[in-house]
Amino acid sequence: MAVQSMVQQASQARENKITTIKTDTGEIKLSSNIVKSYLVAGGGNVSDQEVKLFIALCSAQKLNPFIKEAHLIKYGSSPATMVVSKDVYQKRADKHPEYQGKKAGIIVLDAEGKIEYRVGTFYIPSREELVGGWCEVYRKDREPERVEVSLDEYVGKIQKEIDELREHGTAEVIEYQNLIANVKRDKTLSKGEKESEIKEFEAKLSQAKAVEAQNKDKVAKLISDAESYLKENFEKLYYNAVKESCEAEKAKALEDHKQRLAQLEKEHKEALAGMSDQVEIKEENYVHKNRISNEKLELEKENQRIKDRKHDAFTYKYHLIDLLRLSEFTFAEEVAQKWENYKYTFNRRSFLLQNGLYIAIILIFVALCVITPIKKGTPLLTYNNVLNILQQASPRMFLALGVAGLILLTGTDLSVGRMVGMGMTAATIIMHQGINTGTVFGHTFDFTNIPVGGRVVLALVVCIVLCTVFTSIAGFFTAKFKMHPFISTMANMLVIFGLVTYATKGVSFGSIEATIPNMIIPKVNGFPTIILWALAAIIIVWFIWNKTTFGKNLYAVGGNPEAAAVSGISVFAVTLGAFIMAGILYGFGSWLECARMVGSGSAAYGQGWDMDAIAACVVGGVSFTGGIGKISGVVTGVCIFTALTYSLTILGIDTNLQFVFSGIIILVAVTLDCLKYVQKK
Repeated sequence: MAVQSMVQQASQARENKITTIKTDTGEIKLSSNIVKSYLVAGGGNVSDQEVKLFIALCSAQKLNPFIKEAHLIKYGSSPATMVVSKDVYQKRADKHPEYQGKKAGIIVLDAEGKIEYRVGTFYIPSREELVGGWCEVYRKDREPERVEVSLDEYVGKIQKEIDELREHGTAEVIEYQNLIANVKRDKTLSKGEKESEIKEFEAKLSQAKAVEAQNKDKVAKLISDAESYLKENFEKLYYNAVKESCEAEKAKALEDHKQRLAQLEKEHKEALAGMSDQVEIKEENYVHKNRISNEKLELEKENQRIKDRKHDAFTYKYHLIDLLRLSEFTFAEEVAQKWENYKYTFNRRSFLLQNGLYIAIILIFVALCVITPIKKGTPLLTYNNVLNILQQASPRMFLALGVAGLILLTGTDLSVGRMVGMGMTAATIIMHQGINTGTVFGHTFDFTNIPVGGRVVLALVVCIVLCTVFTSIAGFFTAKFKMHPFISTMANMLVIFGLVTYATKGVSFGSIEATIPNMIIPKVNGFPTIILWALAAIIIVWFIWNKTTFGKNLYAVGGNPEAAAVSGISVFAVTLGAFIMAGILYGFGSWLECARMVGSGSAAYGQGWDMDAIAACVVGGVSFTGGIGKISGVVTGVCIFTALTYSLTILGIDTNLQFVFSGIIILVAVTLDCLKYVQKK
């Protein structure tokens, strides 16, 4: 309770923290409470982050929101919109010494269907249609800048009507829903006070819903009219013009850049012609180099400005739709926005860092697909080959998912391969066809008196228990004594291999009952159902990582264990839990591998699987820096490595050379990961 009280006090302190802002009209004071109580329009419940950004905007731009110089607008759960008043820009322009005034007018669609640009605002509503406006701004130090807006007048008029219809309907529905939610969360109110306030708000909510339902058809009709207008006119009257203007600006910027470079080069040569001292020449060369660099930066800045303008023009349409529909976009609209944002934020260096390895591997696969038919007379990526790859990948998927959780904690597991050997041996002994041909510590086991189904379940339980016991031991030493997992799992690897080899004399235990594989992983119309086991594991682990408290804590501890501990997360419990989950997955994986291979369990089985699992995680983007990784990446990594191994085997590449390929891929993957980390810092 004391901790909870401290947290509440800290939260209240943050809410009440005053920020003093100097504006053109004098000093003002803002806090989160003030903003949330008096300065939010739209009825939405703004987040602390949105409030901080708004206060930062006011502070940076010296804006006074109390006199409507800045607006914070929030509808429902959509992102907050921050708007700066145009009057602010006009006042600041008037004060600027280079400002020479402006000229503005309207864009009219006349009776003959022609677009006409007019100075001023006069037009005949009955015969003409107002479709936009234009403005030219004049400065002493540069060419006039012209801006055209083609949609605000028409769509804005419709939006105003919609807002009026929503004022006592949808807006109040959102407002009272938020108020009810806040009351339910408020721990300072008694049960009776909560019930009283909720009852009052629900009554008002019911009235607002009635108004909303009454105006629903009118709002829908207005939205349809606005969207039809946008669809017909946005690109034709606005976006295409902006694109053409941007291309022209870009070409001009490049030409100006070349001219300035030529001028710099001329000045540099003239300066060198009058110099004989080597020190002076060196200094001039250095200065010239810096001037060239600055000029390139100026070009980049100008190109970015043009890019921003084009992007803003594109997003303008979706801003209008956002206001019309309260952030309800169609699938096509969401895809269009995501694609535009991807193009806008695309960076070649970042792209290569993120995807360079995948591109290289794809190129290798393409080469293998070309070479295989030539050398072997059969295509590589046939349906059966793809199924074989997925079948081989399925048991390995369990191992990689287990290791991924440890890498997320900046750890690893060197004992995976030996866990597989131990699990394979145990499962083969229990599910052996008849009496075991080998011994364990000199004892011959016979499980034939147990029904086959019981032996299958027993084998699974034993595999899970054995693997979990050993991973728990490694996890305990790692969590309790801050021992690096490299050491604790290496010790496990040696102990497991030594025990299993000594107990079994290193011999293989032969085959399991022939009926068991069809019980566990039957083929349905040629489709290996072992793939479904792997799919189930992927879904379960994804759910644990992304939808449970343990998963969120896993990321937190991996990212910053000290901060996680301070916030109340048990680092010991999370670390041990990750090792236990890994043990369960190893047990399942070795059990499935035993069924896939129809036994053949031995201490040596699984050699190198630890490296494969770690490599798959690294290639899949699970970072050794901790707290970074996705299940989709792990799945991709496993499939890549399995497919690569399978392809090289088909081509008859020596197993030892396959290790070379794996080593190179791991090295490149970790290097790229380190580069990404360096970039972040």
